[in-house]
Order: sequence, then C-alpha cells, then structure tokens
Amino acid sequence: MGQKQILTRTQIAKMSGHENTHFLNPRAKRVTKPLGDLGGLQHLGFHLTTLPVGSVASEFHRHVCAEECVYIIAGNGTARIGPDMFEVEAGDFIAYPADGEAHDLRNTGSLPMTCIVVGQRLDCDVVDYPEQNKRLYRYAGKAGDLVDIAAVSHPIMADTRR
Repeated sequence: MGQKQILTRTQIAKMSGHENTHFLNPRAKRVTKPLGDLGGLQHLGFHLTTLPVGSVASEFHRHVCAEECVYIIAGNGTARIGPDMFEVEAGDFIAYPADGEAHDLRNTGSLPMTCIVVGQRLDCDVVDYPEQNKRLYRYAGKAGDLVDIAAVSHPIMADTRR
C-alpha cells in the first residue's frame, strides 16, 4: 500500500472534485474530494468539501447511529443545530454526535466555504430528515430505504437478548 495512502497537496489541488446535489434538496450543492476513499479508508469518510456561495451542505438531518464533524478551513457561514443558528468561520470545529439534533451548514458568506467533513461509515445507519418528514435506513453496499416518518411504528417486543 504505502505510497497510495499519501495524497500530496499538489495531487489534492489538481483534483477537480465531485459535484454533488442532495437527493432531497436541490439547493444542497457541494464539491467534494473524497480523500479518505482515495487513501483506502473504509470505515471513515474524510472529505475536502467546498460549498458555493449561498449553498447548504445537505438537507437538514440527523444520524441516529453515526457521528460527524466539520472543520472549516476557509470562508464563513451559518451552522444550524436543532432550532439554533450559529455563525461559523475558518478555524471553527463543529461536532455532530450520534443521535443528536438535526443540523445543516450554509455558506452565507461572499466566498466559497471550504471544510473538512468527517463521518463514520457504519454497516447500517438511520438518518432522519425532519423538515421532509422522511427517514432513511442505510445499509452498506445496498440501496437505502426512504420512508415517511409518520409510517414508522415502534412495536413493543420481548427482549430476545436473554
């Protein structure tokens, strides 16, 4: 492996990145460089992400099982966590614990915002999109299941672990 696990700043600068639009929010546009994938990471997503002016990083969401975090390298914007808004800028770190409040990150500045975005890659995760009233069940290597949150039931089941 060795050398392919090292991506030089010259290599990273030459990468064009992947333009992404969130499947539930056409305003959620970003350009990502999947550095973790390119370095062979399988259980951790590590992305160099650029948000164009006026863009939001993703649909307002929360992960039930996975943790995420963001470190802002350049630019400024607004982080929304639950009902609260926070002005953020280069040098700020944002932690999104598993089963925490829904969140998003908007570039409200006048220049592109560049961030390092890190997240766990679990075999399965549940992602809630409260403003869309949707829940996504994600499974490694398989298509996810998107359902209406109102359709989710919570049956009382006997504890089968004993």
